[in-house]
Amino acid sequence: MARVVVTGGAGFLGSHLCEALLHRGDEVVAIDNLVTGAVANIERLFVMKGFTFVDHDVSTYIGVPGPVDQIMHFASPASPMDFERIPIPILKVGALGTHNGLGLAKAKGATFFLASTSEVYGDPLVHPQPETYWGNVNPIGPRGVYDEAKRFAEAMTMAYHRHHGIDVRIVRIFNTYGPWMRPDDGRAVSNFVTQALAGEPITIFGDGSQTRSFTYVDDEIRGFLSLLDSDVNSPVNIGNPYTEHTVAELAELVVEVTGSSSEIVYEPLPVDDPTQRQPDITLARSLLGWEPKVGLREGLSRTADYFRLR
Repeated sequence: MARVVVTGGAGFLGSHLCEALLHRGDEVVAIDNLVTGAVANIERLFVMKGFTFVDHDVSTYIGVPGPVDQIMHFASPASPMDFERIPIPILKVGALGTHNGLGLAKAKGATFFLASTSEVYGDPLVHPQPETYWGNVNPIGPRGVYDEAKRFAEAMTMAYHRHHGIDVRIVRIFNTYGPWMRPDDGRAVSNFVTQALAGEPITIFGDGSQTRSFTYVDDEIRGFLSLLDSDVNSPVNIGNPYTEHTVAELAELVVEVTGSSSEIVYEPLPVDDPTQRQPDITLARSLLGWEPKVGLREGLSRTADYFRLR
């Protein structure tokens, strides 16, 4: 049993991660300032043995009494609508939050696990994207606050690994979806499913030809734990290369899965929206023995069932 600190523990991925760690017998201290996370996401965890929640902004000093074995840094708004709404907090949690988390890891002798993102690849000129690709990012565009925050976080994490000998893990997360997503978070799956269930027009930005690779949350969490339990210090892509679809195809599948009568409408494409995104998971397969299992249709059906009950 380990004692694990999860920053962003009340968020979409953080809440799933906390639950998975508790189920395997770990003690979890979840830290979240609830800017985009929600207590509703973790209410089910309060009755579980070994779970503690702390309402705190990790962009300020992080103090956790007692021993800590692992710190999993998942704190960060990650939805496109947040990039323009709260850009400064995104930059601060990527820089100051990562620095504070690494400082805690150094003080406790703990492993530091960074939740990075496929956004470090920007609008990629290499397809699919291996971990060796340095990316094509516009640092001053509206998406740059998130992209560069994560790129800086990776650089700081590796600096602490090289300079201070901190044991680190870095996961690059590709588009993930499933229960406990925010219905209004601006991501394609949550937007399309909630619009379809409400019978509202499904809004596609651009002509719908841009592609994404969609990973169901259960697969993503399995990948996190496999990486955490490994000894791999370099970045690893965790995503589903088998589910690369155009955004238009995703919208059509959501309509089919939900049985909706919603029409599909088109709006202007946001600045710097990537044209394609697919992970090369060679490292995840070879080093972690991990592969995704849940297909897009099945995952969308599970996600729709969740949103029906909200």
